[in-house]
Amino acid sequence: MNDELYTKRDRMRFTKNSLSSMLVILAILFDVFYFVSIYESDATGRELGNFYYQIRIGASIIYNLVFMLAAFLASEGVKNYKKPYCYVLFVIGALQIVRIFILPAQAASTPVAVGGDMVMGAAQHVRVVAYLLLSAAGCLAGGVIGLIRCNELEAHMASLEKKA
Repeated sequence: MNDELYTKRDRMRFTKNSLSSMLVILAILFDVFYFVSIYESDATGRELGNFYYQIRIGASIIYNLVFMLAAFLASEGVKNYKKPYCYVLFVIGALQIVRIFILPAQAASTPVAVGGDMVMGAAQHVRVVAYLLLSAAGCLAGGVIGLIRCNELEAHMASLEKKA
C-alpha cells in the first residue's frame, strides 16, 4: 500500500465520516419539504373534502417523526463509522421509495368531492415524488458511502493489528 493511501486510511481513525452524515441530513431536509407540501394542501383548500382528515394523515405524521429520528440517529452512527447504521439507512431509504405509492399515489388518483380535479394536482404530485426520491437517494448514498468507509477502516485496523 502506498504512503498516501495509508495516511488517508490512518486519518479515518481520527476524523468523522461527515459526507455520509451530511447526505442523511439532506435526506431529512427533503423529507421536511415533502411533508410540508403534503400538509399545506389540507390547510389551503376546504374543497378537498375529507381526504386528508383520515387515519392515513395521522400515520403519515407519526412516520415522518420516526423517520426523522431514525435518520438523525443513523447520521450520527455513520459519522462514527458504525456499520449497523449503514443498514438502517438502506431500510429507511427503501421505505421512502415505498411511500411514493401510498399517500401521494392515492391523492393523485382520488377526485375532489366538488369538481373533476384530483386531490393532488400533477405538479404537486411530481414535486412530492421528487422530494421522496431525493430523500431516499440521500439515505441510500449515505449508507453506501458509510459502508465503504467502514470496511476501509476495518481493513486498516486489521492491518495495524497484524503489524503489531
